[in-house]
Amino acid sequence: MSGARLTESGSRRSVHVVAGVLRDDGGRVLLAQRPPGKHLAGGWEFPGGKLEPGESRLEALIRELQEELGVTVAAARPLMQVQHAYPERDILLDVWMVVRYDGLPAGLEGQTLRWWPADALPAADLLPADAPIVTALALPERLTLAEIGNYVLGDRRLHGALCADVAEGLAAVSAGADFLVARDVLPDQRLAALCAAVHAPVFARGIGLEAAWQLGAAGICD
Repeated sequence: MSGARLTESGSRRSVHVVAGVLRDDGGRVLLAQRPPGKHLAGGWEFPGGKLEPGESRLEALIRELQEELGVTVAAARPLMQVQHAYPERDILLDVWMVVRYDGLPAGLEGQTLRWWPADALPAADLLPADAPIVTALALPERLTLAEIGNYVLGDRRLHGALCADVAEGLAAVSAGADFLVARDVLPDQRLAALCAAVHAPVFARGIGLEAAWQLGAAGICD
């Protein structure tokens, strides 16, 4: 996907947003608090913003983090996509892992910043669209089929579910699945649709990590 995603459907607005996961040398993760006067003011989120017309996803990420934080992204990769319906608008949150960056993050747009220990992220008052990112960060890039039913993470147990399409994925998440694994090798279009539709990390089957990330998946299952 590339370019801005801002459409009108009746009174509904749909916005394509890029967000970056930045870590410091101690492994803590950066969150930003939305300032007064902004949509969802006071909520905590992973920093980023909307795509502009003609931008690629990576170009938008680089620009947004430079404008908001004053950092220069040196390397980044896709992590996952989250579709979320707020009362005022629909959001497609396009999340990237920032592998390397230069500069010290600062709240250049009046936002409060805070470094959170990774194991404390579940307790952060994150916006609803950002919450699934915490699960994706807790899971490895590669899973095995044996780990789907009960992935043990310290004192937490994350439960996955197999699915073949959007309908099965939505049903599994509604039933409490923390993450999803493609039942079989899915065509690119169907996998991308599943990743964009569900509010949970998706793991692909039968493709490489880079291809899975580009389609919106959090990782792969061997």
